[in-house]
Amino acid sequence: MANGGDTRWASVVRLGAPGSRTTRLELFYDLVFVFAFLTVTGLTASEPSWVNLFRALLVLALLWWAWTAFAGLGNVVRADQGVLPVVGFVNVAATFLLVLTIQGAFTSRPGRVNVPLVFALCYFLVRASQIAVFGWVARTDRAQFRRWLKLAALPLIATALLVVAGQVPIRVTSDGLATGLQLGLWTAAVLVEYVAGVMLGGAYWVVVSAGHWAERHALMILLALGEAMIALGFGPKAIGALSLTGPVMTTAVLGVAIASVLWWAYFDTLAWGMEQRLHAAREPHERARIARNAYTYLHLPMVAGIIFYALGLKNLLAEAGAPETPTWGEPLGFFWVTVLYGGVSLYLLSIVACGLLVLRRPRWPLLLATVAILLAEPLAAGLPELLAVILLALLCVAGTVAETLREDGRRQQIRQLALEEQVAAEAEQSRWRRQHL
Repeated sequence: MANGGDTRWASVVRLGAPGSRTTRLELFYDLVFVFAFLTVTGLTASEPSWVNLFRALLVLALLWWAWTAFAGLGNVVRADQGVLPVVGFVNVAATFLLVLTIQGAFTSRPGRVNVPLVFALCYFLVRASQIAVFGWVARTDRAQFRRWLKLAALPLIATALLVVAGQVPIRVTSDGLATGLQLGLWTAAVLVEYVAGVMLGGAYWVVVSAGHWAERHALMILLALGEAMIALGFGPKAIGALSLTGPVMTTAVLGVAIASVLWWAYFDTLAWGMEQRLHAAREPHERARIARNAYTYLHLPMVAGIIFYALGLKNLLAEAGAPETPTWGEPLGFFWVTVLYGGVSLYLLSIVACGLLVLRRPRWPLLLATVAILLAEPLAAGLPELLAVILLALLCVAGTVAETLREDGRRQQIRQLALEEQVAAEAEQSRWRRQHL
């Protein structure tokens, strides 16, 4: 998108550049997601059930869409220049209030604040502020402005569905029917945003800076992995309230080991390789395809998998620390094995899909490890909790080690190219500073 070179308004919105990177304002916005991820896990941790698990997924999908729209905004324009800091602050405030309403987003009681309505309005405010900036950038190009009008309709439709969903608990007396209708309306709101994104294609994903786009998503994965650790210390089952027993320490160490494996699976080569492929994609539609499929869509199940893993690990630590729990723990059970094993499997499967889609390289060891984890679920459901975590850790470590040792020169090439780029960028920055500072 372009602003037609209208210099009168150059200080209002400054366009991004191919070499731009993540700004501090964007990192400030991401801090809200520290709170968001904790709250999403709390939606299920407070009352574990399949319905609440699905609700957490729906909330996460809308939060992710709001975040990725802001990531796209920071790619097209400079997020820390002109009026954009104000837009960023509005997004931070609205997103924070939205997260505060998550626990009550599916309930509504007469005579009190309508929490579902507040959630819907906050979501609309976040999306509308982002869409408004895109409209400003596209205002001088008639074709782009027509495409923008289609984009602007999406948050309106999604918000309307959320508003209607918020009225269901008040107007429908049957709990089962009310839950079904509400989940259906929420699902429709999510589909409006995501399916329309596919249909609009390149109009939604304009990647000016490949480095910025890749970095923003890599930082979000890092943030989610951090939440897998931070979530253990919060809530009614906080680790600080647990007795420091052998099972607790063993579960905590194994949990960190699995999180480390998840970090390695993404950041060792995949993150570098995807960014390099995005840089090499000069054609706008090819860039848009990679940005949409590999980053916006496939990074969402990665984040969801990490959050489910954190939820399962938090519950296991609480169980391990309970005085009445046997040494090796109670049988894990079908629900928690789905959350724990399913979360790790979802994350690894998304990584395999990204590698295949972007790098055209199947990651067979990770794929086989994912299949093994899925096949082990029935066995793990009947195992004591500590043994189930040990089994999961062994499968994760085995898959990652096998993938790393499967060195055919490609891994070294990707890492060497990334190092050379980093050294060249540092040399250029040093040269500029010596000249100007």
